[in-house]
Amino acid sequence: MEHAWLSLLPFLIVIGLSIWLKRILPGLVLGIIVGAFLVESEVLGGSQQSVNYIVTTLSDEENIKIIGFLYLFGGLVGMMKIAGGIKGFSEWIGGKIKSQRGLIGLIWLTLPFTFMMPMFRIMMIGPVIKSIMEKMKLSKSKIGFAMDASTESVIVLLPVATAFVGFMISLVEGGIQKHQLDMTAYHVFLLSIPFNFFAIVLLIIGVVGIFWSPSKNKDEPNKAKDVSGTEHDFHGMGLKKELSLVKAQPWNLIVPLFLLLGLSLFLLWQDGIAKGADTIFQAFSVADATFVMLLAIFITLILTFIFYMIRKQSLHETIYHFFEGGNQLMQAIVLLVLVWSLSLVAEDLGFSQFISSTLGSFLPSFTIPAIIFVIGAIVAYFIGSSWGTWGLFMPLGFTLATATDASIPLTVGAVFASGAFGAFTSPLGDTTITTASILDMPLVGYARYKLKIAAIGAGIAAVLYLGAGFFLV
Repeated sequence: MEHAWLSLLPFLIVIGLSIWLKRILPGLVLGIIVGAFLVESEVLGGSQQSVNYIVTTLSDEENIKIIGFLYLFGGLVGMMKIAGGIKGFSEWIGGKIKSQRGLIGLIWLTLPFTFMMPMFRIMMIGPVIKSIMEKMKLSKSKIGFAMDASTESVIVLLPVATAFVGFMISLVEGGIQKHQLDMTAYHVFLLSIPFNFFAIVLLIIGVVGIFWSPSKNKDEPNKAKDVSGTEHDFHGMGLKKELSLVKAQPWNLIVPLFLLLGLSLFLLWQDGIAKGADTIFQAFSVADATFVMLLAIFITLILTFIFYMIRKQSLHETIYHFFEGGNQLMQAIVLLVLVWSLSLVAEDLGFSQFISSTLGSFLPSFTIPAIIFVIGAIVAYFIGSSWGTWGLFMPLGFTLATATDASIPLTVGAVFASGAFGAFTSPLGDTTITTASILDMPLVGYARYKLKIAAIGAGIAAVLYLGAGFFLV
């Protein structure tokens, strides 16, 4: 294509506006519109083309499965939240904490019950951790770091039953389809997990922190502040008020959680065996993961609803919080739809051809994962969104990897690692803002504290990508 370099313009618009506005959605919309007008220059034609990209995205069967899973997953989280499950568990175990090390151990101990979504985990355990922490006068920054490290770095490494899985698989599927690769998305996703080096390094740092006693609290009891310096209460105060009215019932979390996990694993195995797999790993690789996850969450919702009714949970409250929980993921769903649409725009403008004929022609293949990670991490820090970073860099990663014969799983792992870095360190990240607010810390100061430690992990990860890229060529 003669003017294929124009395919970079939508991505540059998204990145530039995201850094300027601290929001990714406006940039995605403008990027799609500008790209559509480059494809069809007439005013009416360009407008129609913009809508066509979105309609095409929404009419795709796989995309609808992902959207359905995300909304139903959010609804399940909303139901568990109002049912008081995690509150009951946290209050029970919190009464047994007697030491500084025990509090950090508690943060990790709650992980099997709160791993589904980062925001869900932070908002559920945060108030409990804060109440215990204040009695011991511990360092807020260190305790906050332990909370966030046990959240973002773990959830991105889990292969089932998280809000991330469906989104991540869909991005991999998009790259496989565009380049007509003989791979299955879930298999590539599974293979990429060991190559999410930043998350793994951060996880190790977090685990080591269990054995190091935090210092006494020297933080000033300030309210959390946003980037502009203005005070805000964010999710913290609303959460406290809601939780104060919820009756603590641990089984209302444990039962749905194990239902979802058990059904996800069983249905993945069953679907894979039906497709001719001989082993569990092969079954997970060839199974239709998007449909299985949707089916698992659907069945879990029905059984959880019945379980709550038997336990005399308010019908009105359960239904209301199902929709509230689902609606909280609407921004992520809209983001996903726009990312898919932007990929269609870029391909029509010749993005893959341009990257293959330029960067792909001279970059050594072993450097691709490291380059993708470093650039993606920088962009992710400024936009504060792991999902947005993944959506922007996964097409670029697949294109460069296929053009240079770099390892696809390693490159996919690098993309996911770059988003994890930004979500963990950025002062615009949801978990950073929420943790700072709940623990009453200055936001920018807390983000800088995390960045000092995370930068070391990122440096280690970059070196590991260079080494792994060299040996996996």
